Amino acid sequence: MVLPEIGLEVVIDSSVIKHPTKQSFTKHDHLKIGSQQAIISKINAGYFRICMSLGAQALLWKKLSENTIFPPSASFHNLFTKLPSTTFFLIWCLALCIFVSLSILYILRCIFHFNMVKAEYHHHIGVNYLFAPWISWLLLLQSAPAVVFRNKYSYEYIWWPLIVPVIALDVKIYGQWFTTEKKFLSVAANPTSQLSVIGNLVGAHAAIKMGWRESGICLFTLGMTHYLVVFITLYQRLSGNNRIPSRLRPVFFLFVATPSMAALAWKSINGNFDMLCKMLFFLSLFLFTSLASRPVLFKKSVKNFSVAWWAFSFPLSFLAIASKEYAQEANGVTATCLALVLSSISVLVFVFLLICSTLKMDSLLRKPVLSYSDES
Repeated sequence: MVLPEIGLEVVIDSSVIKHPTKQSFTKHDHLKIGSQQAIISKINAGYFRICMSLGAQALLWKKLSENTIFPPSASFHNLFTKLPSTTFFLIWCLALCIFVSLSILYILRCIFHFNMVKAEYHHHIGVNYLFAPWISWLLLLQSAPAVVFRNKYSYEYIWWPLIVPVIALDVKIYGQWFTTEKKFLSVAANPTSQLSVIGNLVGAHAAIKMGWRESGICLFTLGMTHYLVVFITLYQRLSGNNRIPSRLRPVFFLFVATPSMAALAWKSINGNFDMLCKMLFFLSLFLFTSLASRPVLFKKSVKNFSVAWWAFSFPLSFLAIASKEYAQEANGVTATCLALVLSSISVLVFVFLLICSTLKMDSLLRKPVLSYSDES
């Protein structure tokens, strides 16, 4: 018996075939784009405190490399005059790379999440951090290697675009304190209010470097006048003051940064570390001692690593630079040891924060201390 052959015709419709590889790739692409958008939406101006720390640390290394705190007869003189120039150059290059990267991310935030930038501008803490990008670039400008700005005018062409936004923010913030009834200083003042003062002082220090003494005095006067008002207001701690979140408490170290930077700015204007510089340095040293003796104040803020930790670094760098200038003027063993201790603390804190940020980069970028709504 012969079985008949059965012919089967199979028709395959290619339109219904699913391509898992292509589909998974598309899904991965969407996740990647969404991840990038999420990072852009979270990068606020507060992240530029990292850049401020890098710039201040580069400036500290530059000062230590240029001239030492030890007299030529000291046994450590040769050691500190032979610091490898590559160390300072690498720090400055790292600072430049991170500055450029954060600046690009923040520009993208301004383009795609402009409502968040507006919310940041109207926030009583966030508006003060709008000074941070310009302070960062001014510090980078001052700490630049000599080969970068061989021409005097190239320095001026960069200084002007950086100082104009600082003055514009001064007009906005200082002006509303005494011309409007919406935001009184007694209500809006918080430790981050000192960033506006630091912006003026850093600008004054940079202006003197290119020989613009009158511009430096103008910015120094503007900064110091408002520093007295802000400092007294913060010292009084009126009941109407807006409190800062516990995770932001490292910004209390701005109390150390402001008088230290003021001492450096006035030293550049006057030409030597005179009595006023010493008074400002001793004030910053007292405030540093007061904060260092109260670690319980920062107990909640250091439980989980965040970008707020970088607020410890640049005030210590400013204090270390001021102590180095004081040691050169005082020319004593105690002043020299103090400068060594403060410089060592500043470098150790900076290295620790750099390692923590590298190991916890994802958490650092995705968990900002302050967040702002994208709703108009």
